[in-house]
Amino acid sequence: MLTVGVTGPTGAGKTTVLQALGELGCVRVDCDALYHRLLEESPRLRAELTDRFGRSILNSQGGVDRRALGGLVFADPQALADLNAVAHRHVVAACVDRLQQARGTGAPGVALDAVALLESGLGALCDVTVAVTAPWDLRLARIMARDGLDADRARARMAAQKPDEYYVNHCDHAIVNDGTKTPEELRREVARLFADKLC
Repeated sequence: MLTVGVTGPTGAGKTTVLQALGELGCVRVDCDALYHRLLEESPRLRAELTDRFGRSILNSQGGVDRRALGGLVFADPQALADLNAVAHRHVVAACVDRLQQARGTGAPGVALDAVALLESGLGALCDVTVAVTAPWDLRLARIMARDGLDADRARARMAAQKPDEYYVNHCDHAIVNDGTKTPEELRREVARLFADKLC
């Protein structure tokens, strides 16, 4: 079973690439969704985050308020590093479990969707890695529309991540999703890269 790691900065448009891998038979493991589920369901993760950031990150039901937590970390590099150190540990463990489950399905591959694929150590679990990039302005528009953020908050989120070059230089392949290619053209590009490896 081929494990493909797909990464890139927020708003780059990884979804089309992941859909194309799904069409080739890959099981998608969404690390962002895993993290959000862990925030809701893992008392250990919640306790570690509360120890580091205080109870102001909790909502009235005692769960982690992601917006409050984001407001603390995206403007403070050390706070973001501390959050990542805690989150990555939990997400990597959850991803290892998901990869084992996927191997039992008989699928030809797994597409690991992770913004922090390289920084977290998840890339070491992959046979091949793909960076998806897009221009800054296009990413900004996508994030504002997708997440309901104003421009300042979206820019802060983008500025907290690595530049495109980091992803491109550390991945095996790079795909530019700048709006000049149709979804079908992007799917064909992915198929050219992986169809023979997923048979």
